[in-house]
Amino acid sequence: MQGSFVALPVLVAAAAVVFILLRSFRIANEWQRAVVLRLGRFQRLGGPGLYLVFPLIEQVTVVIDNRIQTTSITAEQALTRDTISVGVDAIVFWQVTDARAAAINITNFREAIERVAQTTLREMIGSTELQHLLSDRQTADEKMRSSISAKTVTWGVTAVSVEIRDVAIPKELQDAMSRQAQAVREKDARVTLASAEQEIARQVLEAAKLYDTNPTALRLRQMNLLYEMNKDRGATVLIPTDMVSSLGNVVALTQVAPTKAG
Repeated sequence: MQGSFVALPVLVAAAAVVFILLRSFRIANEWQRAVVLRLGRFQRLGGPGLYLVFPLIEQVTVVIDNRIQTTSITAEQALTRDTISVGVDAIVFWQVTDARAAAINITNFREAIERVAQTTLREMIGSTELQHLLSDRQTADEKMRSSISAKTVTWGVTAVSVEIRDVAIPKELQDAMSRQAQAVREKDARVTLASAEQEIARQVLEAAKLYDTNPTALRLRQMNLLYEMNKDRGATVLIPTDMVSSLGNVVALTQVAPTKAG
């Protein structure tokens, strides 16, 4: 009976030790880092894999996800540098690069990154003209990424990239820009046509100079024109004697497309 009373405390102590050991061992995934405090002060980062936490004196305050996260942001009715109201949608890709700073230096880094990204988007819109925002989004993306990273570096958070998804402009401005683009295309078409006419005129002038110095070439060209005009009509063409004489031929009559006499 006395042995039973002695064994009971031993069993209780053994159970307590086993319980403490089970609570001491923790597991973190490959992309996770556990922030461990000892008596309220930062001690270390636990993980990935198996790590040990001493009960009573140590605690895990937060487990940080080191994977790349995304945050969608929107700015409606924001004014560009040239005072045009636009709506812009963008996505921010960010990542926690310092788990200790993210846990200690700021209360809620997820909410903070969203607020910073939102204000940075409006700042970017206000400092950019609409034409540049529409035609050069890559520059705007990089400008936002750099600005967000500069503001969040003390939190252990880095903006990996920023991508503007859509830029919405008023319908009236869309119509005006469409008319402007159409006018530019018409202008380019007229310039192209005028350039072609100048080139044709230049070539005709060169041909005229050639024919002026070589009458035989002019006669050949005349005969070719006569042939082209009548080759599909089946007509008989009388060629003037002086044209034939200038070519040195003895033929006074040529038939372009022979037909039976009526």
